[in-house]
Amino acid sequence: MAQLNPVSAGVLRRPASRKELSALSALGFLGFFGLWWGVAASGWVPGRFLPGPLQVLRTIEQLSLHAYAGATLPGHAVASVGRFLMGFGLAACVGIPLGLLMGWYRWLDDVVSPLFEAVRFVAPIAWVPFAALWFGTGIGGPILIIFSGAFPPCLINAYRGARQVDRVLVEAAQTLGAPGPRVIAQVLVPAALPSIVAGLRVGAGLGWQSLVGAERIVVSSGLGYLMVQGQATLRTPVVMASMVTIGVIGVVLDSLLRALERLVRRSWGDQA
Repeated sequence: MAQLNPVSAGVLRRPASRKELSALSALGFLGFFGLWWGVAASGWVPGRFLPGPLQVLRTIEQLSLHAYAGATLPGHAVASVGRFLMGFGLAACVGIPLGLLMGWYRWLDDVVSPLFEAVRFVAPIAWVPFAALWFGTGIGGPILIIFSGAFPPCLINAYRGARQVDRVLVEAAQTLGAPGPRVIAQVLVPAALPSIVAGLRVGAGLGWQSLVGAERIVVSSGLGYLMVQGQATLRTPVVMASMVTIGVIGVVLDSLLRALERLVRRSWGDQA
């Protein structure tokens, strides 16, 4: 079998540059939209079930200018993002401190873990009936469902970050006489921050997916609600325009949290 020379082996092991990665991403998008356009234009699938990309873009433009199902497309998007921020913010505010405290206090871990392990395997969509019964179409229902999706990753990653802190740092702080709350604030939190941010990114993705499911049932506005109204009136372009908007907003949210994750890892010297 032929052996690679050192130059060839080095070329194969060279990581792709930013420009090459961007070109590959663009190629992937072009391939996807080209396949979509080809299938829609071929007539294999009726146009009322699979509109082409240009028709969906025109629908996005129309929905952005004219109200549909009570609001324009930006109005529905703002409603969805607002609900997401409230539910995700609540999940982070509860999950991160609780995870850190569970990692620090063994007795709290023993108390909370059994209940948490049972509840976290319940899919967020399973909370929809309770949300509808308890809150109707009010803001509480979506917040509950988003919280149920985003809370477990926030808690788990904060807990893992706290458990993986170098015990030498903790013992050094305790030797210097630092009380427990100060050790948590000045040693535990900074050391666990990369893991916390990674949990926020995962929780944001699950929370955003949970929101869309909730809006299909328990609200009267938002992108999920817009999809339901488009389905009810057999307007497939409206459904697909909502899906595209959901995907774009999800990519933006993930990109922001990914940038925050890189910043935190650089600042804290974590190159993992």
